[in-house]
Amino acid sequence: MSNLIQRTLSGAVYVAVVVASILIHPLAFVSVFAIVSTLAVREFHHITGDPKYTTVFGMLLNVLLFASIGVWRLCDRLIATNYVFETSISQILLLVYMVVLLGALVYELSQFEAAQPAAHWGHLLAGQVMVALPFATMLVMLDYSKWLLLALFVLLWTNDTGAYCVGSLTAKRANGNHKMSPHVSPKKSWEGLFGGAVFVLLAAWLLTACGWFDCVDSWQYEPCLYAKYWVAMGFGVLAVVAGTLGDLMESLLKRSYGIKDSGRFLPGHGGVLDRFDSLLLATPVMAIYLTLIRMFI
Repeated sequence: MSNLIQRTLSGAVYVAVVVASILIHPLAFVSVFAIVSTLAVREFHHITGDPKYTTVFGMLLNVLLFASIGVWRLCDRLIATNYVFETSISQILLLVYMVVLLGALVYELSQFEAAQPAAHWGHLLAGQVMVALPFATMLVMLDYSKWLLLALFVLLWTNDTGAYCVGSLTAKRANGNHKMSPHVSPKKSWEGLFGGAVFVLLAAWLLTACGWFDCVDSWQYEPCLYAKYWVAMGFGVLAVVAGTLGDLMESLLKRSYGIKDSGRFLPGHGGVLDRFDSLLLATPVMAIYLTLIRMFI
């Protein structure tokens, strides 16, 4: 019972912090998730067993990437500025990012006598693509609408809950359920996937009815009454597919290194990556989806 209470309390705090950081102010979100993403990168390098210097480079690169995209997309909301200022600062930060990335390569070259320097360099790049970039692209979604970013979290949580409930029920059948990838994540099933999808599509429709996708109306060249509902349904389908694949991707990483949890960030829930694994693919996919919708709707 104590473990259940611990999981419930820490889960409630996690949800409250995420929701509050999104709704209060962009600066609150940037402050919270700059820290969260840096911790996630640290966990990634802990899982892969990289030396301290590789981890430090990875964390520094994450901060620079997060800052460059934050300035590019949100600077005008935080201070009175103009597009030229934002672009210039963002480009300078990206230049520093590249310099640090090349500096990390040079340092790895100097460590050639150490064990597996090529693997450490590969892990550094993989950590940026797999962890740092997805967290940074949240800022693109936040720039479009804080309600769209919050909707992503809500739909991913709905998918996890719906898939767990449906999967648990179908597992009680005589022949059990059909596993998606038993060697990576034994508890995930196709029944759970489709069950979660039903809940997500219903939730997406309800969120649209509550006005969370109203920004889509302002993107249209020719007004269409039900456009936001179609966008929301596509949003929901992508959340299910990309969220599930992101979860499996993180599970594959942990299985490959014989680790159960990525860390101990949240009592009873594991590490940062364990809590945000569904976002690792969902956020970039959603950012691209919304950008294309905004361009062509």
